[in-house]
Amino acid sequence: MELSELLAVLQTRFERHTERHPTISWDLVSHAIAASKDAQTALYAMESTGGEPDVIEALATPEYAILFVDCYAKPTKDRTSLCYDHEVLINRKKNPPRSSVEDVIAAWGSSACLLTEAEYHLIQQVVELDTKVSCWVATPQDLRSHGGALFCEKRYGRVFTFHNGADSYYGSRGFRTMVCL
Repeated sequence: MELSELLAVLQTRFERHTERHPTISWDLVSHAIAASKDAQTALYAMESTGGEPDVIEALATPEYAILFVDCYAKPTKDRTSLCYDHEVLINRKKNPPRSSVEDVIAAWGSSACLLTEAEYHLIQQVVELDTKVSCWVATPQDLRSHGGALFCEKRYGRVFTFHNGADSYYGSRGFRTMVCL
């Protein structure tokens, strides 16, 4: 996919979901994407794996005015059946998954990162996601040091955070990434 094709797909989604970014213009977004090769790489990876990235204005900070987040309704097979990180991937001898969430995201470049628990809660205020699936979220090192990892989902109109062994993987658990511009 060429940059012009990626921009056309992103613009269509941006214009279809203005409630996600009511005060941000597409011109501002397209210029920011054009200025960052690393963001282009990450956005292409997000799009090509079914992430359906879109701008979520509620996550904007003074440092980053434009934040793309995966807004897919259901994760694709490229985004499921992954353990949390590389450490547990290499240590799991029996029935290892094909990869880990952190390895997949690392291959997308330094612009892409896994959503934190707080960011996950914020995007759920703008768009309802993960009502039938769950998503890995960035896990603090103190929890990782005990072998655990966090995931979130939305049920009954509220967001829940749970823990699981970081080596676990499920066909119904995906992940959401963010790219900051």
